[in-house]
Amino acid sequence: MRNRAKAIRLIGVANELLAMARELEIGESRAVLLDHPAANGEASEEARTRACQDHPIWVELARQNYDDRRRRTKIFRSEELFGEPAWDILLDLFIAAKERRRVSVTSACIGSAVPSTTALRWITILEKQGLLVREADPADARRVYVKLSARGYAAMLEYFSSASRSVVLLDDTAKASIGHR
Repeated sequence: MRNRAKAIRLIGVANELLAMARELEIGESRAVLLDHPAANGEASEEARTRACQDHPIWVELARQNYDDRRRRTKIFRSEELFGEPAWDILLDLFIAAKERRRVSVTSACIGSAVPSTTALRWITILEKQGLLVREADPADARRVYVKLSARGYAAMLEYFSSASRSVVLLDDTAKASIGHR
C-alpha cells in the first residue's frame, strides 16, 4: 500500500514536470517563430506580434477543422476523396499539445484516418521536416509517443494566427467593447 501511494505521488510529480517542460518548449517555439523568414521584415510588426501570441480560439478552430474533415468523409461516403494524413496528424498533435495530453504513435495513426503504413510514412516525413518528435515511453519500451516539435508548434500557431486573424480581431474587439461599458 505504501509503495502504491509513493508511485501515485511520483506519477503526479512526473506529470507536473511534463507540463513544465511543455511550457518551456512553447516558449522556445515563440522564439523559433521570430526567426521564421515571414517574421523577419516580410510581415508587419503587428503580424509578428499576433503570430507569437497564443489564442484560446485556435484549439477550437483546430478541433473544428479536424471534425470537418471527418464529416466530409462521412457525408460523401468516400475515404479516398479527402485524404491528407499529414495535416490530420498535425491537427491531432496541436490539439493534444493544447490539452496537455500525450499521443502514442498508434493513436496518431488512427487519428490520421489512413492505413497504419501510410500514417507511419507521414510521421517519418513530418519528423524529418522537424515538425514532430518521437519520445520513448520510459515506463513501456514498446510504446513511443509523438508530439509537435517547437518548430511544428510554432508553425501551427502561425497557421491559425493567419487563418483566423479576422475571428481573433473580432473577438478582441468584442472584449474591448465589453470592457468600455
